[in-house]
Amino acid sequence: MGLFGKWFRKLRVGAFTAEDIERMRADDDELPSGDNIPKHVAIIMDGNGRWAKKRGLPRIAGHHNGMKAVKRITKAADRVGVEVLTLYAFSTENWKRPKAEVEFLMKLPQEFLAIELEELIENNVQVRMMGDRGQLPDHTVAAVEEAVRRTAHNTGLILNFALNYGSRHEMLEAVKEVARQAAAGKIDPEALEEADFEKRLLSSGLPDPDLLIRTSGELRLSNFMLWQLAYSEFWFTDVFWPEFGERHLYDAIREYQRRARRYGGL
Repeated sequence: MGLFGKWFRKLRVGAFTAEDIERMRADDDELPSGDNIPKHVAIIMDGNGRWAKKRGLPRIAGHHNGMKAVKRITKAADRVGVEVLTLYAFSTENWKRPKAEVEFLMKLPQEFLAIELEELIENNVQVRMMGDRGQLPDHTVAAVEEAVRRTAHNTGLILNFALNYGSRHEMLEAVKEVARQAAAGKIDPEALEEADFEKRLLSSGLPDPDLLIRTSGELRLSNFMLWQLAYSEFWFTDVFWPEFGERHLYDAIREYQRRARRYGGL
């Protein structure tokens, strides 16, 4: 039938979804192109609760709709040629939230992967996770580890979930490992280089993010990838995460392409 035919048929029967409308908007805009596509995009997904409150809905409704945005943005990033997409799903500080909300958040990876894993496999997406598994419920860990195992040999977009992740904890654990190795005489602290330290971070094997996006209007890093973001470009938007769509991602990438990254040089 072709893309236009599908749109026309949905127009006649009034069956457009929010995702359809977002895709049409994206199709109307020229996709970012060229060699200067960020290899690694990291996103602090913020604003689920405020999105729900604005609509008189419970906070969990915001988290559920945020899960739909994860699928939408994963597909959009893959479409434009991003190689790594890291999503800040749950921080080490988020345990302070109400128990019922935390329990719901811990079920989301299981729900998302139960629905989307087969399509991720079909699209050659590799799932990874960085964070402390120790505190996570068994059902959450099992769902993520199954996705990691079943996509391990995929060679396309890397979808990296930061789950129970905190950058200060990550760096502290890396320092402890260096100290243990030095005390055992296995490494010379004076010979330690940045690359040696990076191997001990949870992001080991991934390039540093080229572009950081934060939604909902907040202008802080919230303990996210503090080492890795040293020379990343930042892009902030007032749009709440459940509303964040392809055109927003592509606007961020176009802005990234207009910037000159000097890394301290001229």
